[in-house]
Amino acid sequence: MRRCDLLIVGAGAAGMLCAGVAAQRGARVILLDHAERIGEKIRISGGGRCNFTNLSADRPERFVSQHPKFSRHALRAYPPARFIALLRAHGITWHEKHRGQLFCDESAERIVSMLRREADVGGVEWLTPCRLEAVRRADPVAAPRPADGAPTEAARHARFVADTAAGPIAARHLVIATGGLSIPKIGATDLGYRIARQFGHAIVEPRPGLVPLTFDAEVWRPFAELSGLSLEVDIGVPSRRDAPVFREDLLFTHRGLSGPAVLQASSFWARGDAIEIDLAPDRTLATEWTASRKDGRGSLAGLLAAQLPRRLAQTWLGHFVASHPKLRPEMRVAEVGNRDLAELAAALERWRIVPSGTEGYRKAEVTVGGVDVAGLDARTMQSQHVPGLYFIGEVVDVTGWLGGYNFQWAWASAHAAAMAATA
Repeated sequence: MRRCDLLIVGAGAAGMLCAGVAAQRGARVILLDHAERIGEKIRISGGGRCNFTNLSADRPERFVSQHPKFSRHALRAYPPARFIALLRAHGITWHEKHRGQLFCDESAERIVSMLRREADVGGVEWLTPCRLEAVRRADPVAAPRPADGAPTEAARHARFVADTAAGPIAARHLVIATGGLSIPKIGATDLGYRIARQFGHAIVEPRPGLVPLTFDAEVWRPFAELSGLSLEVDIGVPSRRDAPVFREDLLFTHRGLSGPAVLQASSFWARGDAIEIDLAPDRTLATEWTASRKDGRGSLAGLLAAQLPRRLAQTWLGHFVASHPKLRPEMRVAEVGNRDLAELAAALERWRIVPSGTEGYRKAEVTVGGVDVAGLDARTMQSQHVPGLYFIGEVVDVTGWLGGYNFQWAWASAHAAAMAATA
């Protein structure tokens, strides 16, 4: 039987960093993963350049959770600067792309290699690919004994026994870093949630996050031909009091809406909720258009085309006048009453639509929900009722905004668990 101080299940971002930190602090670490190719989510992030953190990723208000303040301790102890320093130590260069988002100058493979090297320096034992078949609390009475019948030192200290394809493993600490359900094609499973339930932890119902939204085909028919069109908007979920208004790019698709704006809003959206979009942020269209009536030479269609991409202006106006029969796109602005102009402006500035669903886990960048943090110690990520059991990374009910926040949560939660398990 293999024996270790820490058995870490999941060799993704959180699992690998946790392994490296714990091993370099003197712990015997075994890192197990079922995948042939580890760290795949790192490789595909940011178009292959890995958006590894965000300069604002130490702000807990930029994370979604049933317990919004939970993340602050781990993020404070391991802020973005700590991971940036690790990159510098390995000669990895990076750049800021957009709103604090940091990307590798070269391939995301450099991050994977760095994490492997950090683990190897500490002597981590890699079991990849290796299937975890079952895990249970250790029974010292049934553990191996020397000739005098007393439990061995290792048996007394082992809290868990894991049955794996490589044989049983006894461990004092068990760290679950299995991730969520997003992107199943690279091996995502519900293993972490099953283990959590086994040990008495509640699960906040998982759902796709940072994901495109879809609409009923009939509802979306007027806009389906706009696929590929993009523009900057303000977007929010009015029914969610905790949902910020995001200013990001919106992308029309054949089935609905995507782009950074919608991905951000999707983490706050639930079935039945409306999203609200301002197609002309920072404008007071009603005031501007009322003033424009004075010269009266332009058409209603021209008025919208001055504010929006032409294809969108045409489609939008056609959609609007369909429910306002006295209006026509070719009408001169002078012929349109102030009330109608104000109504049109309000429709553009507060476009409310109800998505029918999302593109699901296959397109989701993260999973919202997961292991309920009410059952975890915020400073250590350790279970509050099963000593030696830890949950880190995406498997936990902490989901960051788009733009490097979720990787920072992986690093910070992993560091917290590694430090606690080796204290």
